[in-house]
Amino acid sequence: MDAAETKRARRRAGRTGCAVETTLSVIGGTWKPVLLFHLLDGKLRFNALCRLTPAATPRMITLQLRELEADGVIRRIVYPEVPPKVEYELTPLGRTLEPVLLSMRAWGETFAGRAEAPAG
Repeated sequence: MDAAETKRARRRAGRTGCAVETTLSVIGGTWKPVLLFHLLDGKLRFNALCRLTPAATPRMITLQLRELEADGVIRRIVYPEVPPKVEYELTPLGRTLEPVLLSMRAWGETFAGRAEAPAG
């Protein structure tokens, strides 16, 4: 087992053994769920993901995509062209996150509506 595999295994195991902690270790963070949500519609190129998440830096998007790829949630497809064409898509494992991501969106919409409603 190389260092990266060891790190992933340690992260997946978590400190408490709680399944929620395991899930958050894979999809947690500000941008991972957003990137995954955008990939629900199909393959996207890096620049498209950057346009869809303008508050995230390209460096942060790159790091998040690498972690998602290392965890087997997304697939990076490199086409042998000049200039190189790279696309990202959800793997079958990543597809299983769809109900979670849709629930997160619904909850966020409800919460945002509650926050905008007048108090009292």
